[in-house]
Amino acid sequence: MKAYKSFKYSKLKSPAILLLIIVLMQACSSTKYIPDYQAIVKKVTIDSVDAKFEEQAYNYVQKDIRPSSSFSINVPLYNLFNTKDGRYKTTNIKPFGTPPAILDSTLVEISRTQIEKFLKGKGYFQAKVTSDIKVKDKKAEINFKADPGPASFINKLTDSIYTPNIKGIYHAERPKFTHLHAGMQYDSDSLSYERDQIYRVMKENGYFYFLRPYINFDVIETTDVKKVDLRLNVTNPPKGNHKQYNIGTTYMIIAPSPDGFPDSLRNYVNRDTTNGISFTDLSKRYRRNPILRYDFLKKNEMYDLRNENLTYDRLYELNIFKNVKIDYINQDSTSNKINPIVLLIPQKVMSNRVEGEVPFNGGTVGFTLSNTYTNNNFFRGAERFELQIKGGLQSRIGNGASPFSDIYQRDFSISSSITVPRLMIPFYNPVLGSNGMPHTTFSSSYIYALQKDVSVRRIFINSITYDWVETKSKLHSFTPLNFEYRFGNLDPLIDSASVANNLYYSSLLARKDLTLGMKYTYTLNADKLNQLRTFVYLRGGIDIAGNLLQAISNFNNNKHNPNNFLPGSTIDRDYAKILGLPYNEYLKPEVDIRWYKHLGGDRQFVARMNAGVAYAYGNSVFMPFEKRFFAGGSNSIRAWQARTLGPGNYNRASLASDTVRRAVFGLDQLGDLRIETNFEYRNILLRKFFGGVLKGAAFVDAGNIWNLNADEGEEKMFKLSKLVQQLAIGAGVGLRYDVQYFVFRFDVGLKIKDPQFSSDEQWVIGKFLSGGKDFRNTYNATHGPDTYRFLQYNFGIGMPF
Repeated sequence: MKAYKSFKYSKLKSPAILLLIIVLMQACSSTKYIPDYQAIVKKVTIDSVDAKFEEQAYNYVQKDIRPSSSFSINVPLYNLFNTKDGRYKTTNIKPFGTPPAILDSTLVEISRTQIEKFLKGKGYFQAKVTSDIKVKDKKAEINFKADPGPASFINKLTDSIYTPNIKGIYHAERPKFTHLHAGMQYDSDSLSYERDQIYRVMKENGYFYFLRPYINFDVIETTDVKKVDLRLNVTNPPKGNHKQYNIGTTYMIIAPSPDGFPDSLRNYVNRDTTNGISFTDLSKRYRRNPILRYDFLKKNEMYDLRNENLTYDRLYELNIFKNVKIDYINQDSTSNKINPIVLLIPQKVMSNRVEGEVPFNGGTVGFTLSNTYTNNNFFRGAERFELQIKGGLQSRIGNGASPFSDIYQRDFSISSSITVPRLMIPFYNPVLGSNGMPHTTFSSSYIYALQKDVSVRRIFINSITYDWVETKSKLHSFTPLNFEYRFGNLDPLIDSASVANNLYYSSLLARKDLTLGMKYTYTLNADKLNQLRTFVYLRGGIDIAGNLLQAISNFNNNKHNPNNFLPGSTIDRDYAKILGLPYNEYLKPEVDIRWYKHLGGDRQFVARMNAGVAYAYGNSVFMPFEKRFFAGGSNSIRAWQARTLGPGNYNRASLASDTVRRAVFGLDQLGDLRIETNFEYRNILLRKFFGGVLKGAAFVDAGNIWNLNADEGEEKMFKLSKLVQQLAIGAGVGLRYDVQYFVFRFDVGLKIKDPQFSSDEQWVIGKFLSGGKDFRNTYNATHGPDTYRFLQYNFGIGMPF
């Protein structure tokens, strides 16, 4: 078996090394694939440009003559797949990497002209740019040298606006958006921005037919070459002054099918209206009010572009229309009324999605399969109904046994939810939706979890959740009602005393209890997560349970004993009950804060802190099993498999025997406190890779989980003095295959410091570098059937954070 593993490793290792050597060889050999009359651009420089404009000026160098970074594998990979007979292929080009930058004098001249134009747009009206090309051994260097001349500054700002009302609106709104002021350096980008903002303001104040060409600037020279005057002109249309418009009748028409509309809609434009709206559903699928709720173009109100965009956004967010189009008609040219025509093409109502995964680790293999049915118009009002059935198995493998001959975990769940696109609050009808679509979600689920020879747990969960948007960057989620009924049983054949004495949370596996609580979550800047910019992301939440049940219990004069949940206890102690079952009381706040730093180009650095504490009180001493924290996994500390790290210095060698360890093999390691930090550097490796973009990452993760109750073991307790000793540290690299709508992720994490050991033994990186064979054999002998792995592979969809 050992020989087989060694052979298998060498088989994988050799091709990888060979591929690396080939790529490195290709990195230095691009010139041999081009004719003698061509050259590859190795360096482009721009001299004598103000430092604050250097990066922008470089962007005007044509992309086809920009050299790749010295550390990029784009060109070597392109060479590997797109050369033949010592030359670059001209047909059947493979989508791998990026071709080298071939010198082209025409593109050099275009670049020179564009850089010069850019400098003049920044106020250097007398700027001149020259180019110089040096070629040696088919390698070229291009140098652009600028003579910018003096910079011009704005001396005076005036305007010439013919329509008095537009002039008044402009001067009232200008302080809110303008970038122009006397004394600033002339900048054509600021003029373009001013023009766009004037257009926006006019479209928000009733000027439906207002166009950008009505706005222009005059740049007036002065006697001082370093100063210019600016005059803003807003001209009138050919036929009189600009005119403000109000909304007339809105015609909302839904197509009969996803194929679109019939040839003519004329018969549906002059129909009877209710409250200024004509609603025609040719598909016969939708109720009127749930759709019209998100039409913000109201009769007799002044036309406002913001209301038009709001209507677009909310109708799309209903997730029942694949196309939304708003047109306008002015049936009377002498009237100031415009009539919106909202054309809606429905999308497919029902869908079914099957998903599966194969989680594996050293010594285990399994699968998870789920089926999700979705109906996006369940009650004909854009209500989303979802039904999911999910099941999975996990099995021990080895010693020549078949993959699923020793199944130690079985999981099954069924869940359903109905999401309504508004806040359904009794006796109150909040008007929300200006920044995002609010939702009310009713959900129910059943979970079954079996640990072979240990326990069976069953959980019923019912909840109501409200989600709403304060601004595009501020999201709120509130669950006023979360009811959970759980009951577990230890296997009747198990030695419960032995398990209780050796497994710190064994009593929780046999708990039968109720939870009635509420949750709240606040999220900041989630809309920026896919953007390359610098910002802070925050997600904070709190889960509270038991207060209402305690009040009911006190009203009924029930008593409770805080010592009722001692580990291994089989005594029915005197504690408070509801419906014959004890209830949980706890407080669980969590926070996830991240700093995303844009490093220029496609490079980004992310620092993350994730912390939470679960505190049981009142009628509870220990948190419910499912409410506890875990560490490890593809979104946590990636050098450990999910739920296998901690708590504290916990080591499974402390379990009494191989029999006990085998019985609880794969059972989650949980805690009441979690502190994690992650640091990750991200960059693009290949822009063209099988129709997507291949990105890379390097990361360092640190953290752990801890218990708060001394009854569960001192080595698992959180103590500030032992924080450094109990931290786990891992590092690694990863690949992200981005196909626009999905990101497929693969990370390899390496254990650096493992807190289950003591003293210097924690620094397992030394064992790894020295081979680690003897270390693994010793570990496997004292921890079997668990095995030690220095490397952990993680597959996932989406970014880790």
